[in-house]
Amino acid sequence: MHELGITRSIVAIAAESAGGLRVKRVIVAIGELSGIDADAVRFCFDICAKGTVVESAKLEIERVPGRGRCAACELEAALTTPYGACAACNAPLRVIGGEELKVKAMEVDDVRDMRV
Repeated sequence: MHELGITRSIVAIAAESAGGLRVKRVIVAIGELSGIDADAVRFCFDICAKGTVVESAKLEIERVPGRGRCAACELEAALTTPYGACAACNAPLRVIGGEELKVKAMEVDDVRDMRV
């Protein structure tokens, strides 16, 4: 399950970017052709965030649809697999979207945690 390692990286990126502020929300884009199980990332998130500034943050996952472009006629089409043929000329489609994984945005508290 590589989603555990991916989720650890998401939490680490959010924690480092927060600069010590408590993270309230993390928005992640996951492409449908990336091979990453969004439900597994969701499942691992709270476990990976425990004991960090990301603990209790809400995880929002945006699914990015697969897109391809024909190598011959440049027609664009939706892809559900990382390969396909053009509906117009039957040439192969190359992937132009849907393989990404990125932390798009996050929301943090506007004040530092002042617990003593």
